Amino acid sequence: MYKILVIDDEKAIRNTLKEILEFEGNQVDLAEDGPMGLELFENKSFDVVLCDIKMPQMDGIEVLDKLIEKNHEVPVIMISGHGNIDTAVEAIKKGAYDFIEKPLDLNRLLITIRNATDKNALVQETKTLKRKVNKAYEIVGESEPITKVKEMIERVAPTEARVLVTGSNGTGKELVARWLHEKSNRFNMPFVEVNCAAIPSELIESELFGHEKGAFTSAIKQRKGKFEQADGGTLFLDEIGDMSLSAQAKVLRALQENKISRVGSDKDINVNVRVVAATNKNLTKEIANGNFREDLYHRLSVIIIHVPSLVERIDDIPVLTDHFNKLICEEYGIQPKVFTDDAIEELRKLQWTGNVRELRNVVERLIILSDKEISGKDVKTFASPAF
Repeated sequence: MYKILVIDDEKAIRNTLKEILEFEGNQVDLAEDGPMGLELFENKSFDVVLCDIKMPQMDGIEVLDKLIEKNHEVPVIMISGHGNIDTAVEAIKKGAYDFIEKPLDLNRLLITIRNATDKNALVQETKTLKRKVNKAYEIVGESEPITKVKEMIERVAPTEARVLVTGSNGTGKELVARWLHEKSNRFNMPFVEVNCAAIPSELIESELFGHEKGAFTSAIKQRKGKFEQADGGTLFLDEIGDMSLSAQAKVLRALQENKISRVGSDKDINVNVRVVAATNKNLTKEIANGNFREDLYHRLSVIIIHVPSLVERIDDIPVLTDHFNKLICEEYGIQPKVFTDDAIEELRKLQWTGNVRELRNVVERLIILSDKEISGKDVKTFASPAF
């Protein structure tokens, strides 16, 4: 059942629409002019609005502007017996979901209402899922080292500067990259991740730049690379210290010229990509050993953000434990468990060579294997994978 607002100055049309829409199981409110419709819209919630174009006091286009200003998420379907192409185009440009001419085709109207509400439901679902994803990728902590990282993200994200994120495995380098994207002007464009360590050196160029059909034995069709997929957005090159020297040369060219060429092609393709790279290696040592290009390093490291290890931010363990406790229990559909003070103290004493990733695993293990209250004894018993 949908809640529908009908704004039309013709009483016969209002009543006919009310009768038909209520017969279909909807809840319908009527307004005889724009001001009355806006008042109802402000005081009640609706899934869709039907609004006439030609009305006294305030025409439908003006009403549309004010409806969108009040809540741009509710779809508005414009209806008119005096419509023309220009009016329809103007209404759509201003944000109307659709434009239907009178006399109304009731089947088309019902389908349009259903499509509008389905689209709105998908938009709301997408927003909910995005909030959940953002919660999962939240940077949690209040210690001085992690606060500095957050401040750096806030300052750097709105710029187009390339960023090199350094830190040990499991510290959260990917989280930093994601938040640099989320807080940038590219947030509504793709965020594309490449794990350079997980791709064989002979395939990394195809993965990054794509390939043409027949470029090599298994290239049975043309394929876009990660640079093209990330066009307009952010490309995250994780573990870039493991990239082959030949691929490094092509990445350098892409950064210098904002152009790439697919494997097996000599045609240049323009790309607009912000690159964020990450590594757990000391790249200056890799340069000295001949494993990494110095010119590429300087291209990537306009800004360097170092993510501290967990032992450098031990004061964050209580808040991280609470965060993971809520997140994991929500995934399992159970009530969050209680970590006693001595359990937190025991967690603080551990070495955490795997950093935040290891802490999450330990919290999940404790949730699975312990009772409702997790004690220091439980931590001593289950914190090690080989308990």
